[in-house]
Amino acid sequence: MVRKVQADWTRLACEAPHMNKSALRVWSGRARAMRREINRVIHVAEERLAMPAIGAGLPHQPLGTDWVWRPDIWRGPVQVPGQVAEVARTVISDDVTLFHDCARPEVIIRQIRNVAERGLAPFAVSIDVFSFDGSFMSLAIDLPEAAVSGLQLRHLIRVETVVDAERPTEIFARLNVSNGPNVEQIVREMSAGGRQRLAEFDLTYSQIDEKRVKKIWLDLIFSQPAMNRISLRDVTVSRRPRAEL
Repeated sequence: MVRKVQADWTRLACEAPHMNKSALRVWSGRARAMRREINRVIHVAEERLAMPAIGAGLPHQPLGTDWVWRPDIWRGPVQVPGQVAEVARTVISDDVTLFHDCARPEVIIRQIRNVAERGLAPFAVSIDVFSFDGSFMSLAIDLPEAAVSGLQLRHLIRVETVVDAERPTEIFARLNVSNGPNVEQIVREMSAGGRQRLAEFDLTYSQIDEKRVKKIWLDLIFSQPAMNRISLRDVTVSRRPRAEL
C-alpha cells in the first residue's frame, strides 16, 4: 500500500510540469493536505525516538559495586506527573517526597521525559521555584530494603546525579540511617563538576549499629532555590565495600 502511494506521487511529480492548471490546482491542494499529516507523523516520531526507552539506560555501576538502584520516578511514568507543592509535604511517588517550610509556596514539581543521551534515565524530575520565603527545600528518597540487606560499616554509599539548572545552585545530600532508636545523619555537599554531581558516604566513621539498621533514606537539599528551575535528569544510588587494607 505504502509503495503504491509512493509510486503514484512519484508519477505525479514527473507529470506536474506538463499538467494543465486546473488539475495542478487540485493535486496541489491534496499534496498540501497530505504533507500536513506526514509532518505530524515525522514530528511525533522524532520526538519519541529522541527519548530513552523505558527500561533502558541502566544505572552506572562503579567498580566493586554490590548494589545499585534508580528510584521509580526516574524509570517510569507516575500516576500524577505534575503537582503544585502547596503544603509542606508533597508525595510525588512511592519513594519520593518533596518537603519545604514555605508559608506561601510557589513551587511546581513535574515528571518530564528526558531526551536521548547515553546512560540517561528515561524520565527526569523538574522543580520550578518562584518566590520562596522558606528556609529549606528538599527531596526525600526512600531507599528499598535491598539497600539495608547486608549493610556493613565497611560500605561506601554513593549518590550520583545529573542536574540542569537555570541558575547555579548548591545541592547537599544527607544520608539518614535508622538503626535501633537512633537515626544517624551524614551530610555531604554534592560536588559541582558541571551537570554531573556526586557525594559519597563512608560508613566506617559513623556511629551506626549495622545489626540494627531498619531503614535508609536520602535527602537532596537545595540551597536558595528561589527563581530557579532545577531539573534532576538522573539520580542513582550505589553501594560498594571499602577495599580491605
